[in-house]
Amino acid sequence: MSTQPDTLELVRASLPRRRARERRLKVIGVSAILFAFAMLATLILSLVSTGYTAFVQSHATLQVFVDPELVRESRLPRGKFDDVLTAAVAEHLPGVDMTDRASRKEVEKILSNGAQYDLRDMVVADPGLIGQTLRITVPLSDPFDQLNKGGIDRDTPEQNRRLNDSQVAMFDTLKAADVISTPINWGLLTNADSRFPELAGLRGALVGSAWALLVCFLISFPLGIGAAIYLEEFAPKNRWSGLIEVNINNLAAVPSVVFGLLALSVFIGWFGLPRSAPLVGGMTLALMTMPTIIIATRAALKAVPPSIREAALGLGASPQQVVFGHVLPLAMPGILTGTIIGLAQALGETAPLLLIGMNAFITSAPEGPMSAATALPTQIFIWADSPERGFASRTSAAILVLLGFLITMNAIAIFMRNKFERKW
Repeated sequence: MSTQPDTLELVRASLPRRRARERRLKVIGVSAILFAFAMLATLILSLVSTGYTAFVQSHATLQVFVDPELVRESRLPRGKFDDVLTAAVAEHLPGVDMTDRASRKEVEKILSNGAQYDLRDMVVADPGLIGQTLRITVPLSDPFDQLNKGGIDRDTPEQNRRLNDSQVAMFDTLKAADVISTPINWGLLTNADSRFPELAGLRGALVGSAWALLVCFLISFPLGIGAAIYLEEFAPKNRWSGLIEVNINNLAAVPSVVFGLLALSVFIGWFGLPRSAPLVGGMTLALMTMPTIIIATRAALKAVPPSIREAALGLGASPQQVVFGHVLPLAMPGILTGTIIGLAQALGETAPLLLIGMNAFITSAPEGPMSAATALPTQIFIWADSPERGFASRTSAAILVLLGFLITMNAIAIFMRNKFERKW
């Protein structure tokens, strides 16, 4: 009689261990997912908690008398518009002695430096406003904006605060007079960059990124698809085509700063193209994006069943007709998905754009691909490096805007893949 245990007994004896391992594997998997979500939530919450204040801006609504003694039509656009605004603010501060130079300076610091230019533009556009009283809304300067949003602690000793007790009292008087409001800060998207935090916006960076992505798409999309079609459908399978494939896969993993150095040397050094131009930025991003598009396109072409090719060839179609009339249309959803993902990756690149100078201080949106510009990632870098406290919230807000664009582009890619994907 055999003393060896039968198979059923061995299986039964191993079941507890196998089930325990399965439970441990599930616990590890769920823990990893929860940890990833926790890190993502921490990132988003930290950005929102820091940057939500940048989506609103403190303003003062004033009755401004355009004094003909201070603003003369014959001298426009010159005029003492700052004095006109200071007088309007002083009307709500009866306890402040405006003949005292120090007190007057404190009142002048309440409004943003850009307020006088807003008033100037209004008067220049309509000189008939001279001598009239206008109701205008202008932004506060950054320290008073921070005070209104709670960014300045009133309990901090006066010598350690950006605003002294007199300035805080002035603000409280204006607040009690219902002069201060906090509307949505549309200027964050419509204004260009400025050295004053309350006036700084992302318009120049958004337009610069749009131009750079357009150039990137126009170069990388046709070249990437053409290279992928040739390698997948027409190139002979030999050592040279194998070497090219290996190098394309390696280029997809090359650090972005290397492409920036290449662009600095070739596009700017050899070709003499202007620094900070979206054209150079788009060409640099195209070099980075093409390997991704080639790999995604080849994968999409491989996913088309061979029977499609064989059926078309059997009906007398040429190889070119097979590829461009049958295979490519069926692979296009996967190609577009890979292209959008590649462009989303290019949108978030910073290092190559820094090397070609797209981090210059630009106070207006670029008019074309040859104009000096910044991009969203480089604008974030500029603001993060600024010593002004007001730029801290704008940095987080700009990151949220960038994340919004990236999430939108990836959502479009997922939608297109699910809607147009063919299954055989």
